[in-house]
Amino acid sequence: MLLSVLSCFAGVLLGLSAFANGTSRRVRTGGIALILSGFLALLALSIYTGVTVNFFGKRFLDWRFSWSYILAWVGIILAFAAGVFQMCAYQKNATEPPPPNIADS
Repeated sequence: MLLSVLSCFAGVLLGLSAFANGTSRRVRTGGIALILSGFLALLALSIYTGVTVNFFGKRFLDWRFSWSYILAWVGIILAFAAGVFQMCAYQKNATEPPPPNIADS
């Protein structure tokens, strides 16, 4: 989960810096980092779910997951969505023709 948080932080920083500098390569790298963040968080929560169900399911009859667990699943969906949107923004910037050079006119 720590690797997921670090990857998400890097993806957000790359995305924000790409809009400041106007480079599309950072947008693509930020999108990849956000998708990687979603996969790492998905892996971490899947392992946590399996271990928790096996532990608490056998020992306690009345237990449930907390609000932070639900927010983590929402965060996974949002990280994937942000990564996909950044990759779409990269595709849009890559297919647009470059602006005309005023000095050549």
